[in-house]
Amino acid sequence: MSIRRTSGLVGILSLSLVLAGCGSSSEDGGSEASEKNSTRVFAADNGKITIPADPKRVVATGYAVPALIEADAPLVGISSWKRGEPMMSKEDLAEYKKLTKVAGEQAAETNYEAIAEAEPDLIVIGVPAPVLGDIDVERLESIAPVVAIGPSLPSAWRDLSRKQADAAGATEEFDAGQKAYEAKAAELKTKYADVLSQLQLGHVGAYGEVAKGNFHREFGGSWGTNIAQDVGATYYGKVKKAGPGSAAVSEYPSIEELPDAFAEADALTYSVNADGSVSEAVQYVLDSKLWKNLPAVKAGKTFPLRYTEAATYGSAMNTLDAIDTSFAPLLKR
Repeated sequence: MSIRRTSGLVGILSLSLVLAGCGSSSEDGGSEASEKNSTRVFAADNGKITIPADPKRVVATGYAVPALIEADAPLVGISSWKRGEPMMSKEDLAEYKKLTKVAGEQAAETNYEAIAEAEPDLIVIGVPAPVLGDIDVERLESIAPVVAIGPSLPSAWRDLSRKQADAAGATEEFDAGQKAYEAKAAELKTKYADVLSQLQLGHVGAYGEVAKGNFHREFGGSWGTNIAQDVGATYYGKVKKAGPGSAAVSEYPSIEELPDAFAEADALTYSVNADGSVSEAVQYVLDSKLWKNLPAVKAGKTFPLRYTEAATYGSAMNTLDAIDTSFAPLLKR
């Protein structure tokens, strides 16, 4: 073989390798583009929405804010969520404060320009269905796909937060948080099994209206009761006239109805603020002579509960700690 022919073959082989390399690069680029543009259909409160299979820039509002911060979703903007700040871990609170606020506490305080500037590829709205009317969803849809995943029954926060994390492609951290919560709840359920199994409980919630002379009674599945139920607490009774959402598991009787409401209660719990202080609505009940004459109160079986508004597994870990602290005297009796 001549040197000339050998050089020619080398040139041909080199060219082939270059072309092969170009083909490989093109295929990789196509694969990356395909992955970037892949979508899926997601069932939300506002219908079946086509969303990115793997969102990279997510805006969250309402109840979706704490859920997606805990799930380590790729957030680029959130609404204000001051009510949840006392229940956030130091790391989550730091992240919450750092993130750009694109909406206020109310749905009507949505800043559409700020959302557009955040350049999201997905918007997760975590507000109740009746409040969705305060948001211009069509305007948001012109920015990015919108999924509305709002609360219904208070106890439904478990499924709600799971759906929010799923939409944002952040289920790994979410599942880890759920597992930790369930393990702790099971541990406390075993710890208090002997005492709680003997008790029928009633609960005074935080939203009574002093000016109207009523109090807030919460039954099983409500904000003040649902996490205590995971520990084994049993709340008896049901609302007289069920309504939508929280109205299915709580009601507002007049203060004169306290004896009838809790006459059968072996023990009573009541919501307090995150710092342990008592709200005006609850203090109104505690100051009543009718309260002081209840059998459970006379027996010294009243227990304040903090963090009753928890709506994520991370924040509910605080609630479990508070329940454990509050119920601890039961083990000494």
